[in-house]
Amino acid sequence: MNDHLRTFFDEHLEQVLAELPPEAKKLLDDVPLVVEDYPSREIMQRVGVRHRAALCGLYTGVPLIHRSVEHSGIPSDVIRIYREGILGQATSRGGEINAEKLRRQIRITILHELGHHHGLTEKELRTLGYG
Repeated sequence: MNDHLRTFFDEHLEQVLAELPPEAKKLLDDVPLVVEDYPSREIMQRVGVRHRAALCGLYTGVPLIHRSVEHSGIPSDVIRIYREGILGQATSRGGEINAEKLRRQIRITILHELGHHHGLTEKELRTLGYG
């Protein structure tokens, strides 16, 4: 991914983060948000994704509703979002990136992964409009 496209994405990400509801911003203080160009092969194999552009985000960790004292020592929660997948959702067949769609997809992806942090399933997230 070229630097111009990465910068373009990151500028829109910053705008989305600034516009998130205060509750979501507070959650992101506790769960790191990592931005990568695309998922690693290991992650793709683990989640069963064949094409790296098919994945927009991933929550790793133990959802809050499943935590217990037995989970001490487990690596921290992390939300990863993937530029390539998100940009693909906002790009027309002609190759034009729609900035509004880009921001909407970034927002949906972040909120979707925060939903997983709280234990919501894919079905529940789709019902809420974040799937």
